[in-house]
Amino acid sequence: MIGSVARSALLVGVGLTALYTLLISTADAITKLFATSYAAPQLFALSGGIVALLALVSNRKGGQWRGVRTACPKAMAIRAGATVLGSIAFFYAFRLLPFAEVFLFIALIPLVAALLSGPVLGEAVRPQVWVALVLGTVGVMCLFPGGLSSVGLGHLVALAAVVLGTVSMVASRYIGQRDDNILSQVFYPNLALMAVMACALPFVFQPMGLADLGWACAYAVFLFGARWVLVAALRLLPAYVVTPLMNLQFLWMVAIGFVAFGETPWMGVFVGAAIVIAAGSWLVWDQTRPRPEDTRIVPAE
Repeated sequence: MIGSVARSALLVGVGLTALYTLLISTADAITKLFATSYAAPQLFALSGGIVALLALVSNRKGGQWRGVRTACPKAMAIRAGATVLGSIAFFYAFRLLPFAEVFLFIALIPLVAALLSGPVLGEAVRPQVWVALVLGTVGVMCLFPGGLSSVGLGHLVALAAVVLGTVSMVASRYIGQRDDNILSQVFYPNLALMAVMACALPFVFQPMGLADLGWACAYAVFLFGARWVLVAALRLLPAYVVTPLMNLQFLWMVAIGFVAFGETPWMGVFVGAAIVIAAGSWLVWDQTRPRPEDTRIVPAE
């Protein structure tokens, strides 16, 4: 009976993780769709407000309103700033690069975050982290068979997005170690995104039809839904199981890129993605292995 319950939880967790990758890939596809016709503020001013509102509505525990307090205001400000700048960077990366190519940069974020967690969070950085990061870099370099001379503006923007995304992720981990009000981490970055984009909106605004307005609202719903589903998945499965499954996002991005944008990735993209995915999966597997200090025998007194 216990085995049946555990098996059911495993299947539900895997299904939720797969759903997360589909939702987040769909949100990214809407970003790319908007990037062809509008400036970033037109998407993020509206969607940031919707996500912040959804966070307020959902921010309850045991039926009680928890508020939006945070125990780490400085770290939250850093996370919010990195989220705003990173969102803009990824927006223009999607405009400048094929859809599937952006995945290689997205997949680098956990690797760089593992490295930065050492000095920021006081966690030990094992040599394996450096190896995984080098492998991930090799994967990205598969995009440039002609060498660094083939690096374009889109790749540099995507790299900037990786740095900013990493800062946001590390700040999130820092806050999460000190504050259990998880949805405040959704509320404040999206409130900041709405406020900053609303200030810039008058300078870049273009009239939007109802269809595009609907896509902007759908983006916010998909984005919030993806984050909510991921939390549910992490309640059923350990993070070391969920993280490799999240690489399903690459398959969704290839499929959506082909169907929605007529993009067919060339072989270098697949090779690079395989290397980056392997590096991340190996790092996660390595982190789950027992450490020598965990398996040593303690003499009886």
